Amino acid sequence: MLTAGLVLAASMTVSSFDGKELKVKDGDKETTYKVTDSTKFKSGDKDVPLEAATKMLSKGAGKMKVDITDDGKGNATEVKLPMFKKKDK
Repeated sequence: MLTAGLVLAASMTVSSFDGKELKVKDGDKETTYKVTDSTKFKSGDKDVPLEAATKMLSKGAGKMKVDITDDGKGNATEVKLPMFKKKDK
């Protein structure tokens, strides 16, 4: 079987996100992942645009949990965000 070096990280808490680097904590260990143009953000089975993901991740710093798939070189290939319900206006 071929494994393309993809690593799935368990749910981790977002520490910070500046649009280019996503810092997460798993217990006492903090890890930084680079976000590139090819990084996909998902909430459930829906794609989330970078602008919306940036707002969500910035607001959720310190409490939001995400799952990250990386390429084994520290680049996030996919970030799975929690599912949120839309607020009625």
